[in-house]
Amino acid sequence: MLLLALGPGLMWCGEYIGSGEVILSTRSGAIFGVSVLWVPVMAIVAKFWIGLAGAHYTVTTGEGMIDMMGRMPGPKNWVIWPVFFCQACSASISTAGVASAAGAFGAYFIPVSPVILGWIAVLAVIAVVWRGVFASLKQAMSLLVLFIIVGTVAVAIATWPGTGAVLHGLFGFQLPEPPAWALADGQSVSPWKELLPLLGWAAGGFASQVWYTYWVLGAGYGMAKDQGYGKPMDADKLKTLTQEDVKNLQGWRKLVTLDATTAVVLGVLVTLAFMIAGAGVLGPKELAPKGPEVALELSHIFGTQWGTFGAGLFVLAGLAAMLSTMMGQFAGWPRLLADCVRLLAPATKRWTWKAQFRVFLIAIAASNMLIIYNSGKEPVKLVQFGAKLDGLLLTPLQAIVVGWVLYKVMPTFFAPEHRKALTPGPLLAIGLASAFLIFGFFCVSKMGEMF
Repeated sequence: MLLLALGPGLMWCGEYIGSGEVILSTRSGAIFGVSVLWVPVMAIVAKFWIGLAGAHYTVTTGEGMIDMMGRMPGPKNWVIWPVFFCQACSASISTAGVASAAGAFGAYFIPVSPVILGWIAVLAVIAVVWRGVFASLKQAMSLLVLFIIVGTVAVAIATWPGTGAVLHGLFGFQLPEPPAWALADGQSVSPWKELLPLLGWAAGGFASQVWYTYWVLGAGYGMAKDQGYGKPMDADKLKTLTQEDVKNLQGWRKLVTLDATTAVVLGVLVTLAFMIAGAGVLGPKELAPKGPEVALELSHIFGTQWGTFGAGLFVLAGLAAMLSTMMGQFAGWPRLLADCVRLLAPATKRWTWKAQFRVFLIAIAASNMLIIYNSGKEPVKLVQFGAKLDGLLLTPLQAIVVGWVLYKVMPTFFAPEHRKALTPGPLLAIGLASAFLIFGFFCVSKMGEMF
């Protein structure tokens, strides 16, 4: 029964096991080997605390992370304004990057321009998300994604560099210079130009942590039961919780902790497998996935072990991973932007939530068409730019705001006798502070190398 209850974390994990792992992790592994395994693992663990804190808040109050951030003290909506503008740009660029990658993967099988196939991918995913009936399709693609994960793990085992090398890559905190062949291929001298996108999209970016609270809402955990999307919490209900209600919420928070922990463990293992496979297969061939030939270069991961059939299976499963990620993005970003607008412009409340969702869905699709037309032949560059924009700029702000609201604002929602029981322990606060310091450091010290 416990496994049946787990779900939001698996959706969270499935959404970011796409371009972040298939492209960015394998590319970094090919260029740097296993010496930089610490980079994505550090990012995943740091973001885990942000996602978990948001899920605890949603379970306890019944509202998502954007509403949570809107409750930060200070000038009204001072957090929501930068979130809206930055995420509007991220939604357009990031989804276009993944769609361009999907077009490149599709071109492996169909002799059509990757730009045209990228457009088709956008329209197909929009049609599915618009109707909201994508369970069967999602399951089929999840099976293919499972193939690529299992296959990549098998390749990582076959090309295992040794336990000592892996441990050194995890805890040695090395930062090697890019090899000469990568520099000749257009790689910047600074290793951070390559590693910042990996840092940004390991475990997803800012938006992925927000979406995790949406998946908790959809699952109906705790106070999210029957709440639905696009609604603030029921303040009167929270004030009148009984002792039994408090115990139930504590149980739901334990469940969501297990759910998020499962997701982070899977995310770490899958990311490590892709990096090790990239180091073991692509590195010796001096191949770093890039440009419209990204699918062909990535196909070597399975092709080396299982020939032409394996290469084709990798590309097919990679295409499924891109489409699956797009579904998560197109289901999540319109929700995020609609929540922002609901707070910034209360008059829009007269529109139904579904209408607001679809307006942003159309806007993102239109922007995708333009971006893919202009830059669709460089899917890796688009993915890297989207990863930095979504995964780095706002993450320090996200960590500190989520922590402040969770510990300083949320307790005031409840009767005095329940506040201590519904306030999370210090471990979560330490995790959020660590995430703020880690991503704050990179945002300040590496700002010049981000764009």
